[in-house]
Amino acid sequence: MTDPARADLSLTVRSAALPSPAVPSPAGPSSGGADDGGYAPAVVRSPSSPERSPSGTETPADAPEGAALALLDTAVAAMGGQQREGQHEMARQVTRAIEEGHHLLVQAGTGTGKSLAYLVPLIAHAQTSERPAVVATATLALQAQIVGRDLPRLLEAITPELERPVDVALVKGRSNYLCRHKLEGGFPTEEPAEGQLFAVGEDTAVVHPGTGPTTQLGREVQRLREWAGETETGDRDDLVPGVTDRAWRQVSVTALECIGAQKCPFAAECFSELARQHGAEADIVVTNHAMLAINAFEGLNVLPEYDVVVVDEAHELADRVTGAVSAQLSAQMIQAAASSARRHCAISVDALHSAATALELSLTSAPTGLLPRGLNEEQSQDVGLVRDACRVALSESKPGDGQSADGGRQIARSRLLEVLEVCERILDAEVNREVVWVTRMGAPDPITGYAAADDNGPAMLHIAPLNVGGRLRDGLFDGHTVVLTSATLAIGSAFEPTAGGLGLLGAGAPSWTGVDVGSPFDYPKQGMLYVARHLPKPGRGVSPEALDELAALLTASHGGALCLFSSRRAAEDAAEQLRARLGMTILCQGESSMSALVRQFSAEPDTCLFGTMSLWQGVDVPGQSCRLVVIDRIPFPRPDDPLMTARSRAVAQAGGNGFMSVSATHAAVRLAQGAGRLIRSTADRGVVAVLDSRLATERYGAFLRSALPPLWGTTDRRVVLDALARLAQAG
Repeated sequence: MTDPARADLSLTVRSAALPSPAVPSPAGPSSGGADDGGYAPAVVRSPSSPERSPSGTETPADAPEGAALALLDTAVAAMGGQQREGQHEMARQVTRAIEEGHHLLVQAGTGTGKSLAYLVPLIAHAQTSERPAVVATATLALQAQIVGRDLPRLLEAITPELERPVDVALVKGRSNYLCRHKLEGGFPTEEPAEGQLFAVGEDTAVVHPGTGPTTQLGREVQRLREWAGETETGDRDDLVPGVTDRAWRQVSVTALECIGAQKCPFAAECFSELARQHGAEADIVVTNHAMLAINAFEGLNVLPEYDVVVVDEAHELADRVTGAVSAQLSAQMIQAAASSARRHCAISVDALHSAATALELSLTSAPTGLLPRGLNEEQSQDVGLVRDACRVALSESKPGDGQSADGGRQIARSRLLEVLEVCERILDAEVNREVVWVTRMGAPDPITGYAAADDNGPAMLHIAPLNVGGRLRDGLFDGHTVVLTSATLAIGSAFEPTAGGLGLLGAGAPSWTGVDVGSPFDYPKQGMLYVARHLPKPGRGVSPEALDELAALLTASHGGALCLFSSRRAAEDAAEQLRARLGMTILCQGESSMSALVRQFSAEPDTCLFGTMSLWQGVDVPGQSCRLVVIDRIPFPRPDDPLMTARSRAVAQAGGNGFMSVSATHAAVRLAQGAGRLIRSTADRGVVAVLDSRLATERYGAFLRSALPPLWGTTDRRVVLDALARLAQAG
């Protein structure tokens, strides 16, 4: 071990090192670091992608590339940053993709500065384009960072160099904006009971001035009324401090519930419509993956016509799109829709109530989980009855001639329409290659805290596409230039696992280029990957052996650990046992807001933070406070995950390896995201410890390790404990 004062984890002992992955590691800077002169990006092209001009040959994109790089250098200098080869290369590749109109997958490791690397080319493009460019993120945190920090600082630095100012718009779903019509009593307010999607009780009125609200809900709505007179955006995120979801529902509507700009008396003042109009006039529109999916698949023009889109956090795109286009159906939802129609439209809904009861009875025999053959004949007939009853109700609930816009009627009809559309999707699932499965809700238990769902309990049907690749190919990639970027987009040097899930492989797939621009970090010197090879394979929960191993690691590091678990229960149990055993401060997800927990963890170098999937990505804690990242097990999908099971079977039926294509690929990306929490700056040093021996012993271990940052790998427990002890002393 080298001098701990240098906090360098380079090791000369290699006998216990992990074998090199069978899949090559992502290309990046050599051990010389960010300034190494041997930098070269790894470039992968799809089979149909045309060859690029050889190095040194002038191309039509050269002039725009030079202009974009000059702007980037200006911005970096004004912000007090340093030039990075990876950032330059990414800006060059994004500019070329925009100019030549080809799709680009670009992996940019942590520390590259990828947001500037794509924002600068987009701004340069916006100077001459008649259409806006779109930036779509998976998380609200990154969306807020781009709009609130990155773009304002960037534009302040480079606007003097631009031909004209650049206008930026943030576009969200309608329910994120306050609805003036609802606030002024244009809609009845219905609050769902716990576990319900729709309310079935009596309407409660929105609190009006002078009534003196006495409940917490009333006070929150009163504050929202006052805020409505002050806000320029009506955006929920601009309200500080915020309000509960329950209160926000009293003043907002969904896209289906909205009566439409042509009928609404407040259309000229509508915050959502104003945001959409701003988006149509803006140069750059910032939104999220869900809005991108709705715009592409649902036939709703929630985004303006655009020519270029950059999808950040692109490793999340397929899952986010799947979530956005998934749907549910239960007898409770149908009954609630029927009650709403009776109440607000004054129509008979006996047929719909009867159909809901029949469906509930027929689903009693349906097993929880995937329905590989779909619904049986009786269940299909009952879904058909619900569909037909919804059609009749929608026909009879139409407003009469001369009737004014009615918020209550619109809410009722939107619910009927939603049920109708889900029924039609379920009945056509096989034809449209969609997956149907059943879930049942568990219940609180006074002894164990939670009781598993009873197979005879009320069932909920779910439906989702088997694969969103075809839809993305038609709705996103066709007619647009798409740049996909993430720190974890390739597995080893292969972009194909990601590209396949997004519709970029196979017959008729568009051409694309994949580029790995590396990272400025010297991973083999800055960090270590330790796999606890001696531990038994994980079972349910955290085993006593794994808990002992975790205790030893935390003791050696004197805290400073981010511990990532596969389940909330495992995180809570481990935190409870180790607090009593070690006497150190251990925070656990759920004990406070995520932002508060991360702030405390960052501020206290010897504190530990335990949590689950939401901590696997998006947590950025550089420095001594996060010198150890522990992962309890390989994050494979749950064996009973219906959608993953269906996708694995489909791959196997087509002659592929379902486990490797679906489960292992999913785990590789999640594992890389978790390991990526460790090295966040060039000064960071630390250890990633995986308490799952399968990463070292199973054949797929090399595939999974190839997705990780190229940390120095070992299975030697003593070496790791000594390294952690020296890191703790050096801090």
